[in-house]
Amino acid sequence: MTWSPTLGAISKNNGTHFRVWAPQAAHIELILESSGAPKTYPLTKHHDGYHDIFCPDVYDGELYKYRVDGKGSFPDPASRSQPQGVHGPSQVINPHKYPWKDHHRHQTPLHSSIIYELHIGTFSPEGTFKGAQKKLPYLKELGITTIELMPVADFPGNRNWGYDGVSLYAPARCYGTPDDLRAFVDEAHHMGLAVMLDVVYNHFGPDGNYLSMYSPYYFTNKHKTPWGKAVNFDGEHNKHVRQFFTENALHWIHEYHVDGLRLDAVHEIKDNSTPHFMAHFTSDIKRHTKAPHPLLIAEDCRNLAHIVRSKAQNGWGLDGVWADDFHHQIRRQTAGDSDGYFQDFTGTTQDIARTLSQGWFYCGQKSKFWKTPRGTDPAGIPPERFIICLQNHDQIGNRAFGERLNHQINHAVYRAVSALLLFAPHTPLLFMGQEWAARTYFLYFTDHNPELGQKVTQGRRNEFKDFKAFSDPASLNKIPDPQSPATYSISQLNWMEQQNTRHAGMLRLYQSLTQMRRTQKAFTFKNINHFLIEKINQQVLVINRESSIGNNLILIICFKGSCKVHLNQPYIVGHKWQKFLSTEDPLFSPDPKPIQTDFTKTHITIDFPCPSAIILKENIF
Repeated sequence: MTWSPTLGAISKNNGTHFRVWAPQAAHIELILESSGAPKTYPLTKHHDGYHDIFCPDVYDGELYKYRVDGKGSFPDPASRSQPQGVHGPSQVINPHKYPWKDHHRHQTPLHSSIIYELHIGTFSPEGTFKGAQKKLPYLKELGITTIELMPVADFPGNRNWGYDGVSLYAPARCYGTPDDLRAFVDEAHHMGLAVMLDVVYNHFGPDGNYLSMYSPYYFTNKHKTPWGKAVNFDGEHNKHVRQFFTENALHWIHEYHVDGLRLDAVHEIKDNSTPHFMAHFTSDIKRHTKAPHPLLIAEDCRNLAHIVRSKAQNGWGLDGVWADDFHHQIRRQTAGDSDGYFQDFTGTTQDIARTLSQGWFYCGQKSKFWKTPRGTDPAGIPPERFIICLQNHDQIGNRAFGERLNHQINHAVYRAVSALLLFAPHTPLLFMGQEWAARTYFLYFTDHNPELGQKVTQGRRNEFKDFKAFSDPASLNKIPDPQSPATYSISQLNWMEQQNTRHAGMLRLYQSLTQMRRTQKAFTFKNINHFLIEKINQQVLVINRESSIGNNLILIICFKGSCKVHLNQPYIVGHKWQKFLSTEDPLFSPDPKPIQTDFTKTHITIDFPCPSAIILKENIF
């Protein structure tokens, strides 16, 4: 179905149509700033609270602002570009001028997706859309199918994770122009890569948000969030607030050709009405897009199955959900994390197996950290709808010093759990640099004005005051300052690291594992539910992935120390096996410790000299 925008500056053949929602404002004036002295035009107010005007001969590139009942001059809430920053004038952008080449693109289904999360500002040396575009051949060679961009909606300053966005329709000008983003997506599609975008609908950043200048109904006092007032999804005039966000999503999908959206912290979208905003949202997106519809992935810490169940099952109908319990179990097992929400996890092989078998661990049990029951039963939800990871921006950047998992465990263990991630039947997500065990950190960084910046710095340090490692006030002051340019600089990937032998071997391992997912029959859609995950002992876990035509695969992982195991499970006995790969192969490890195997008709014996993983393939010839 075709879609046409209704908010912002909408380009027409003979001019531009300006439209904004301000139900309590009596008069809205458009101020055009680009040519000579500013020109002011009154908008017409309509009964539904929208104000609009059509201006002939106003085209792409024109700068403009709005004056509301004689107050100020404010940027457009649905601005497509803020070339002078979020406090400056908005810019008319004609999305139809870009010459798209991706007319025959196809969407990658979740069951065959490998998602790669990246931050535009720190991914490439340039820190721009164009810089990231240069790295697309690398991502293709790595075996990635889907790029997930951290939020690009414009924010104050020039350094930010993107979750302080205030101009939700405008790509951050420090990353490039709107057409630079289009060119990135277009080239990705040309190479067969999908692009997802992280969007934030649960709050706005603390600086540069002018929505309340247009309407008091964008926010509500009924609910609170960690960032203050909640967005009004269930109060008076919520219909128009909902439309603002739904149109924002459709704008990214239609004007930028993104293949899906990752919705940040859905648990903080406060809505007590029925149906919930997210149920409306998914229906609206599907109604205004062609099949296959864009993928919609939720981040939600509550482990609620209805998020991904269909409307017929009284669900919201999203395609997938970030399932963090796997990450938490692995960190507890390998790095020993026990502060905060990690106290809820044991990291035992039994609990890791249960987490992977179910999709998440908590299905209604009481959480020590949350002090309430957490989760619902995900029975029947296909495994590919659970997005699992070893690292993501939150799980690295929300640590005090931005350490990656490979900073805290040895490379043998890291290789082993990497194999587990990419062998599991769920949809794997990698965080930029993970594939070569990058030594660079990923810290929380901002570029707010000095007054706000000081509060952000102090707030960041207060987050850790109850952690054992920071019981001494002096230790809190060692936490990097988010406002410092150095904090941003040390978060930028160092691509030269790949030339190091250890990092090059890790990269080859990831390339081999992604190739396995693409080429082996056990990973095809019709076989995705044919798996068994079980604990062997306190050190060893096994995953069996069956193929309907043979060529079954088995991963055996030893998390700690050395260990010898004898396997005689029914899915092993009577089959012929050969080694497919091991994380201790010389191709991957600079100091390999070979895993010894003994195959008989009745059992397999595997002797692990160190933490590692081995993948066996059924030999059907």
